[in-house]
Amino acid sequence: MDELARKRLGDLLVESGLISDEQLIQTLKNKSPDEKLGDALLREGYIIEQQLIEVLEFQLGIPHINIYQYPIEPEVIQLVPRELAKRHYAMPIRRDKNKLLVAMADPMDYFAIEELRMATGYHIEPAIATKDELYRTITKYFDLQESMEEVMEEIATTETLDETRVADDDSPVVRLVNQIIANALIQRASDIHFDPHETEYRVRYRVDGILRTERALPKHMQNVITARIKIMANLNITETRLPQDGRIKTTINFKPVDIRVSSLPTIYGEKVVMRLLDLSNTMNSLDKIGFSHTNMEKFSTMLKKPNGIILITGPTGSGKSSTLYATLNELNSEDVNIITVEDPVEYQMEGVNQIQVNENVGLTFASGLRSILRQDPDIVMIGEIRDTETAEVATRASLTGHLVLSTLHTNSSIEALARLVDMGIEPFLISSSMLGIVAQRLVRRVCRDCGHTVEATEREKEIFASRGLSIETVRRGRGCPSCNMTGYRGRMAIHEVLPIDETVRRLILKTAPSTEIRNYVREQGMKFLIDDGLMKVQEGLTTTEEILRVSVLE
Repeated sequence: MDELARKRLGDLLVESGLISDEQLIQTLKNKSPDEKLGDALLREGYIIEQQLIEVLEFQLGIPHINIYQYPIEPEVIQLVPRELAKRHYAMPIRRDKNKLLVAMADPMDYFAIEELRMATGYHIEPAIATKDELYRTITKYFDLQESMEEVMEEIATTETLDETRVADDDSPVVRLVNQIIANALIQRASDIHFDPHETEYRVRYRVDGILRTERALPKHMQNVITARIKIMANLNITETRLPQDGRIKTTINFKPVDIRVSSLPTIYGEKVVMRLLDLSNTMNSLDKIGFSHTNMEKFSTMLKKPNGIILITGPTGSGKSSTLYATLNELNSEDVNIITVEDPVEYQMEGVNQIQVNENVGLTFASGLRSILRQDPDIVMIGEIRDTETAEVATRASLTGHLVLSTLHTNSSIEALARLVDMGIEPFLISSSMLGIVAQRLVRRVCRDCGHTVEATEREKEIFASRGLSIETVRRGRGCPSCNMTGYRGRMAIHEVLPIDETVRRLILKTAPSTEIRNYVREQGMKFLIDDGLMKVQEGLTTTEEILRVSVLE
């Protein structure tokens, strides 16, 4: 019967014109015996989950439900064993007399339906939901809920906070914290915020650069959760009045995860922020970052030069570090000596000598950089130019035959030149050492599953026309379970690349105002952040709102 269901699914998809007979035959041949056909087709990239759901909904009359809009009662959850729900991606939604509505990733899996019927004693009515959404909901209701209840029970029965309990791998608080982290990884969050308030303890996730509340926990759980995170990060759990920083290296759901932890005392207790560095998901190649063809060519030309400074600029959280690491990855080979000074070392790279700044013992960016220059490096990476001393040493390093990569906090590539002069670096040093500057911002991508083409608004057409571009249609996301109803999923970078040519060097030397440099590079055809962004809107990758959120329309 299961084989028949699988065959029918393939036939339905072929009839709907979503896949060809060849693709179906190829997929059936390549998939493992226990893999579902739908999963195999998704893996091969022949269809997207939304198309699969629409076909099943239309052809078989199985309703598609959005679990987010359903209030699920606790007694309904207890009807289905946790192990069964996880194994079959099945979430009980509501019961009606002798019927139980169950959201499933594969509503054609008759063995699963039969097993659910035997376990619950109810007639099972399957509905279809996305795998991602089901996984999140099952984790939230079965795992987190259970751990929360256990933690609250434990707090109620014991008056004092016992350190061994918080460190014991089997204790409820340990499981709860692990599940909060695992849930953040599933949602592709970059940060987890544990916010203490007067009456509650709030957990927030930053997904694609936007913060949103995941859940509010009871206030009395604050101390045990904070203590658990501090133990994981090797922080002092008795010190609650001073900020602390630490690091956690762990494996969650078989994935290596590196977490930076920062605690900060507030009036309602300690706020903890965890920065998640998913090591299996690092941007390790330049072509995945989002450089346009022209910008990529300009950047590659800079990297081929034997010495000079290349700066990557942008505000905090604009992906500068990811671009730096991708660049190092590109340059990393056995015949070059690469040394970095970072604060903190975010990703550990094979074959690169990385130094962690430690100001307590006097190892600053500037002192680390001076020592590096005695280590015969070819390429030097400085995490950030924060002060005049670092900027001076970096400039001199580039003039003595080293390629120096670094970041600077400015809003545009041209402003970086003014910022260096402002730091007290002599214009002749800047003009002779600078190879180029890349300004970068991150924008959210339109969700692949629910993106659809709509006509551009009049305002959009005006904006495009003001930059010498035209637009008729744009892509927007309707909002679906896989993008958390936001219409966006994932991020990409937009850039402006400013190579320093002879004319720009002369303008720097005579300390020309930024407007003069801007007018010259515009005449040379340089694409500014807004132009690169609008071109990505033309390609249907992002929206005009996202571009205007991060760049200025001049």
